[in-house]
Amino acid sequence: MPEPVQIGSLRWSPGRFLLIAGPCVLESEDAALTLARALAEIARARDLDLVFKASYDKANRSSADAYRGPGLAAGLKILARVRAETGVPVLADVHTPEEARRAGEVLDGLQIPALLCRQTDLLQAAARTGKAVNLKKGQFLAPLDLGQAVAKIAAFNRNLILTERGFTFGYNNLVADMRALAILRRFGYPVVFDATHSVQLPGGGVESGGEREFVPVLARAAAGAGIDGLFLEVHPEPERSPSDRACIWPLAQLPALLDQVLAVHRAARGAQ
Repeated sequence: MPEPVQIGSLRWSPGRFLLIAGPCVLESEDAALTLARALAEIARARDLDLVFKASYDKANRSSADAYRGPGLAAGLKILARVRAETGVPVLADVHTPEEARRAGEVLDGLQIPALLCRQTDLLQAAARTGKAVNLKKGQFLAPLDLGQAVAKIAAFNRNLILTERGFTFGYNNLVADMRALAILRRFGYPVVFDATHSVQLPGGGVESGGEREFVPVLARAAAGAGIDGLFLEVHPEPERSPSDRACIWPLAQLPALLDQVLAVHRAARGAQ
């Protein structure tokens, strides 16, 4: 069993199920608070550990004209208020070493975007903050190849989570290989499955598409493969989300999805 991970006030033992959830990108303070409160209630009813994730800057949008978020300063202020009012730890993407240092002064966890998972300076800057690091495996990497990125972080900080989000072979599609979850577990850190980004259809126009109907299929399969937690982008009205609207999960359908995933997860753990 991997060692516990300290995420702000939460000491998460991988023996418990972790939910990392929130909007793809911050829209407003009120929207973030409303969603965080709803997620906290859903998680509490199922005795789940919860981390609220939201991006303040979507630096990798397909179009230069797409909404990126409120920016670093305003975004950190919103996330700090979310934590203060809900008690839920907060997590966001970082893109540069300097941004990692500034975000590390506020956030409980720093997330390394999948496309940046080989950037040594970024990985080490995030690790040196001492905050929990959620390392997303690049869509271009075989699972064993993530070991080099893991080593770059673990040299300074072993408070680490590994997140799988599918593989790309080009042509605007991703493939989720459940074997990758077992392979990533060999590194000795908890493994989370990103069920919403794994159904993304990247590129192919001014915004990425997605196949939301397959989120439950992949989430259940990942639970059966023995994950430690689930990553989901969630929105009250996905069609109105300024980012990832085709694959983000509807808030109203989250309780039913979690109940399915947890039932499979319990059965899988009982069989191990």
